[in-house]
Amino acid sequence: MAIDAQDADDRVDQLIILTERLTELVAMEAQAFEQRRPQDAAQNMEETSRLANLYRHESARVRSNPAMVASAPLAMRARLVRATEAFDAVLARQGRALEGAKTVTEGLVRAIAEEVANQRGGGASYGPGATPGAGQATSITLNRRA
Repeated sequence: MAIDAQDADDRVDQLIILTERLTELVAMEAQAFEQRRPQDAAQNMEETSRLANLYRHESARVRSNPAMVASAPLAMRARLVRATEAFDAVLARQGRALEGAKTVTEGLVRAIAEEVANQRGGGASYGPGATPGAGQATSITLNRRA
């Protein structure tokens, strides 16, 4: 199936728009995590998810059939490459921001668990002078989706 130049131009143009919008949304999310405001990152989560799925689908189609964009002008294809590189950079930034937020959250959870354990006392529950129920274990459930 031959793909005419206009179809290739339109596809590249749409991919550029999609990539730039997704880059903008992910950058806003990364900034929210960097500023320790994860609630702000949630504002556009639905749109980001929808566009990320569309991006994944469309980029897979182009990878499997490069002829879909081959007849677009070189300048347009170069702009798409630059948009994709910017998107990759923002994804790396978001990854670092998320890792930082995860580290902070895990540290807080660990500190809270240690404080709870310290406040419960450390008396032994066996041996001479033991008091029944002292040092009674209570479980804390931690969710990996912090």
